[in-house]
This record gives sequence, C-alpha cells and structure tokens, in this order.
Amino acid sequence: MGQPTHAQNAPDWWRSAVIYQVYVRSFADGDGDGTGDLAGVRSRLPYLAELGVDALWFNPWYLSPMKDGGYDVADYRAVDPAFGTLAEAEKLIAQARELGIRTIVDIVPNHVSDRHPWFRAALAAGPGSPERELFHFRPGRGPDGELPPNDWPSQFAGSTEPVWTRLPDGDWYLHLFTPEQPDLNWAHPAVRQEHEDILRFWFERGVAGVRIDSAALLAKDPDLPDLAARPEPHPFVDRDELHDVYRSWRRVADEYGGVFVGEVWLPDTERFARYLRPDELHTAFNFSFLSCPWEAARLRASIEATLAEHAPVGAPATWVLCNHDVTRTVTRYGREDTAFDFATKTFGTPTDLALGTRRARAAALLSLALPGSVYLYQGEELGLPEAEIPVDRVQDPMYFRSGGTDPGRDGCRVPLPWAAGLPYAGFGSQEEPWLPQPADWPSYAVDRQRDDPHSVLTLYREAVAARPVFGDGPLTWLPAPDGVLAFSRADGAICVVNLATTPARLPAHSRLLLSSGPLDDTGRLPQDTAAWLQA
Repeated sequence: MGQPTHAQNAPDWWRSAVIYQVYVRSFADGDGDGTGDLAGVRSRLPYLAELGVDALWFNPWYLSPMKDGGYDVADYRAVDPAFGTLAEAEKLIAQARELGIRTIVDIVPNHVSDRHPWFRAALAAGPGSPERELFHFRPGRGPDGELPPNDWPSQFAGSTEPVWTRLPDGDWYLHLFTPEQPDLNWAHPAVRQEHEDILRFWFERGVAGVRIDSAALLAKDPDLPDLAARPEPHPFVDRDELHDVYRSWRRVADEYGGVFVGEVWLPDTERFARYLRPDELHTAFNFSFLSCPWEAARLRASIEATLAEHAPVGAPATWVLCNHDVTRTVTRYGREDTAFDFATKTFGTPTDLALGTRRARAAALLSLALPGSVYLYQGEELGLPEAEIPVDRVQDPMYFRSGGTDPGRDGCRVPLPWAAGLPYAGFGSQEEPWLPQPADWPSYAVDRQRDDPHSVLTLYREAVAARPVFGDGPLTWLPAPDGVLAFSRADGAICVVNLATTPARLPAHSRLLLSSGPLDDTGRLPQDTAAWLQA
C-alpha cells in the first residue's frame, strides 16, 4: 500500500492534490453485468491507494436514462441501479476516506433529464403554467409558431441539430445539449434552492468536493436573443449573474469544508479568473494545457498564462492531459496534430502509438511537477490509447448528432483492463462490457504492469510518490536550449522536458530522481523524455 501524500492530511489539500477521475461505467464491474459499478470501484480501492492519489472524482452516478452518459440526471439524490445504491455510495465514500482518499462528485446544473419529475410535471401542466417556468419554454416564431424561438447552436461539437424541440401543444423548450436534457431556468429561485439542497445532501454524506459541469452556461438572457444579432454580453455563456449563484454555493461549501472545481471553457483569461475569486469556486479545469500541442514554446506559453491568470485571485492551477470527453493522451501525442479540438476529430486518423507513449510518459512528469493540482483520467496511468469503436457499437450522442462525422467520445471510455488472463481483461467475468475492448487490451492490464519497472503504471506510481519533492513553491524557469523546458521548484527540485530533435544536456544536479525513459550513453536526455532532478 502506498503512503499518503502530503496533501491528504492538509486542510488545503486541494491546492496540490492528485485527483483520479473515475468514469464508473468503465472502471470495474463488480456484478458481472458488463457495466462498471460502485462495487467494482470499492474492490479496487487498494489499487487506487497504492497509486497514491489524494481524491477520486466520479462522473455522475445518479439515476439517469443514460442518453448522455449520465449527464442527463433524473434524480440527484439517488444512485442509478446500474451502479448500485445510495447506501453503497455512502459506503464507498467512507471506505475511500479510511484509505486517505477523498471523494468529489459531479453536479450537472445546466440541465436535467427529460425524465426528471420537474420536467414531467411541466409537460403535463401545459403552456403558461408555473411548472414550465422552471425551464425555458417559449412559443415559436413564424405564422404558426413553426420556427424555433431563436438561432442558438448546439453545444455538442459538430452538431447541426437545433437546441429547441417543439411539443404537440405548440410550446418549444430549450436544450443546449440533447433533447433529453432540458435546460433549467436559473432565474427561478426554486432552481437555485434545489441545487443548494443537493449540495448539502452530498456534503452530509461525506463528499469532500463537487465538480460543476458546464459551469459557465447556466444563466440565460431572459429575452433569448438571436446570436446572429451579436448581442453583448453573450446570451448564454459566462453571464455576470452566474457569480451570484456561485457565491451562494461557496457559502454552502464553507459550511462543510467542501471544495469546488468548475468546468469553465473561456478564452478570456480575466473573465475565467473571476470564477476563482476567494468567495466563489476553489479551482477550475485548465483546458488550455489539455488542448495544447506537444510543442515546447506552446506548452511554456500555456503554463505561463495559466499561472498568470490564477495569480491575481490566489487560486491554484489545475493540470490535466485528458478526460472522459477528450482523445487519450497516448493517441493524441502520436498524431501529426498533437493538439486537441473537438472540431478536428475524425475516424481513422493515423497514429504512432510508440511515439505517443513516449511523449505521454514525458507529459506525465511535466504535469505532475507543475504547481497546483493534477487530474488523472482512469487508464491514463496504464498508457491506454484511444480505442476505435466499431460504428455499430457507438453509443455517444455526439456521433449521432454530427451525422456520423464525429467519432464521439466512446474511444476514451472503453472499460479498463485489470487482468490479462481473465475474460474481458478482468473488467467483469460474465457479460461483455458495454463498450467493446480492443483485441490488444490485455497487454495493458494492471497485472502485467504492476511489477514491471519500465511500465507506465510504475512510472505514475513513482511520480505520484515523489511529487512532494517539488513542494508548494512557485515555478522558476531555467536557461535551456530551444525545444527544452526546464524549471525549478522548492528545495532545488528540477523538471526538464526535451521536445527538441537532439539529446539535451541536463542542468547541474546532485542526483536523478526519476525519468520518463532512459538517458543516452552520455547521460543526456533524449527527445520526448522528461527527468526530475535534485540540484
């Protein structure tokens, strides 16, 4: 069993934590039905403790029709039977905490499922009813109301489908995502009160934090103006009234010592930082770093911009290489275009997995050496590549709403391989997993990597254990040739990453702490390799 890191016992643990993202459906199958569940997660808690992580972030485990992977929530206070029960969730939270691992749950405030009791009541009540005021119901435009109320685009990349659906009674309702995900009206006090009550419900069950999905989309301009009219401010992204919502949420979190991480996609760094003021969210995801290509100058610029935008509000940065929505790091870094953009995802993109793996190993050491907290997506520590899902097995609505041009996100959600010699690589023993595993999946299995000193899993375990050497201090860039990133942190801890085409000489140091690959015969750092040094 690994030793807890310094973050686990500190009151401000979240400022430098290593947080592991659990996509429950694909983590471990405890009952053998082909779908991951809370029992499966509980059975693997020793593995997560051995990895040394400080907290687990769970994608939604709530009651859901699963039209969008659980982000269509029918009941925020119930666990979906596919995953288990509320009692099992409480047991998981408690057992993880006994191992020094905190729990972060996912809240989806922009919308609910069309099976949610509120929306069902709104449909039954009819036009003009108080029940419909909890959502965005409007009459249509045109002589017979046959046109949508406005021209807003879908928030699913590549989708050309409308964000309005018309009902038989003539009303249209807004859904920035799928029609099964009606948007809530955050100008209504009942919506605000309900979510504060939901936060308390989970904090009282022992969760340490909450991740906020689509955090910048909640508030809508009450006039719902066309985007073609170029209204200012934006009618549904990053509206000022959102900050009052998050200030009220922060007061709830402070009652329990809880923390927030927001999913905030904003190009304006000043506006992004507003969400991280001391009385709002604690942290937010860093999508600039996640989508950055494997280029030294671009990575350095992303790191500098991230630290600069967080500094005025005193919030820690977050670093993440991939998640449940994004092409896996090994695959992305093995392609000609190493950046990430939803709009460029296509089937059959050529990938050099050996190159991608080498770069992903180096990127792991880079991200874990930076000041702030780090998020690891399940399977990242195994070096899993993106899986190519057969078209007849694709489930992600992004694929269908794009007319089949976007391969969707299923490729990064394939169930994990635990044991090479067991059925379905040890994910579950009876039914085939909900998404098919590639034929080579057993080669990535935990039992094959656990005792291999050169495996990706071993690298992650060693890096997470050694990470406290960097301390909590700032980052200082060191002189380095073009294509090489080098910086120091507390007590002379140094990180060097070579993205140049030739081997790089290491800065003066007393010892090599860890490297993502072997040094060359002269002790230099090869291309696409990273090293941690003690000065």
